[in-house]
Amino acid sequence: MQLQPLEGSSINTILIRATNWVGDAVMTLPALEAVSESFPSAKITVIARPWVAPLFENHPAVSNVMVFQKHESFIKDISEIRSLVESIKEKQFDLAILFQNAFEAAIIAYLGGVKNRVGFDSDGRGILLTHPIKRTNEIFKIHQVEYYLSIIKALGFKAESRNPVIYISENNFNRADNILKQNGINNDEFVLGFAPGAIFGNAKKWPPERFAEIGDIAAQRWGAKTIIMGSKKEKYIGTVVSNLMIHTPVDFCGITSLEEAIAIISRCNFFVSNDSGLMHVAAALGVPTLAIFGSTDHIATGPRGPKTRIVKHDIDCAPCLKQECPTDFKCMLSITPEQVWQEMEQFRSACENISE
Repeated sequence: MQLQPLEGSSINTILIRATNWVGDAVMTLPALEAVSESFPSAKITVIARPWVAPLFENHPAVSNVMVFQKHESFIKDISEIRSLVESIKEKQFDLAILFQNAFEAAIIAYLGGVKNRVGFDSDGRGILLTHPIKRTNEIFKIHQVEYYLSIIKALGFKAESRNPVIYISENNFNRADNILKQNGINNDEFVLGFAPGAIFGNAKKWPPERFAEIGDIAAQRWGAKTIIMGSKKEKYIGTVVSNLMIHTPVDFCGITSLEEAIAIISRCNFFVSNDSGLMHVAAALGVPTLAIFGSTDHIATGPRGPKTRIVKHDIDCAPCLKQECPTDFKCMLSITPEQVWQEMEQFRSACENISE
């Protein structure tokens, strides 16, 4: 199906529906920049859930962020949607680009009266879109960054491949410095960040005792101070890693907001992570990021940027994309702390040779 052409000069206000997961939201940032470049005179508003909103609040391409709350009550959720629809109507957007694939995103833009509505035709929502984009099997074989860029390309605009970049305010930098200092970490110290959790499932998690082991090695050989990052749902694994380490780390799991976590991660000298949202955050901040992959597909969701590296083993059943391993968890258990440490040493040396 040939999409109707969009006249860029007639688009003055754009609504973008952000994805709901941190990692996915980070991977939409290049497409967001491509939207801004394609419609240079338009003002961009992003609808985002509160837990991903900080990724957009300081972005130079974004004029406004509308926070879309999630409630435990169905009635409150309906009321929230109704309020959001009325707000969209009031602002009279010329174009909505839906990075989120859900039916809900399309119905909100439709009911909000947005003239042009663009997105993939998934979840039976094609009828609600003025510019439905066919989602072929081939599109699942590319990186998610390119997946979102393909939406802009489908409209006939230029969307060059690039890596995600996260922007942080000076105030948040200062907050991060103060938080680290309050926890005994000064600006001149080498900071090693860990993200040992992963929301999707246990199959994505390298064992916590192995994180603890490389944390202690880094303390001995690099003089590193280790910090552990994660959400409230990852508090348990942060505590496990912390209790197993000889050189006591600072465990921030469940303590910081995403806004604070982003700024703190930006102060890391090195970051080791499972395939997770914080992995993408660290990579987008330009922090040397070593990602450990097992059940998931590094081609589709690997970290992007010149200071990223992946540790994985070629196992017959990987990537299985399952939440729990049904067999021997060989994809992760075959990756030893010694191998990860060796990669860290080599990668740190390589990063020092990359010009800023």
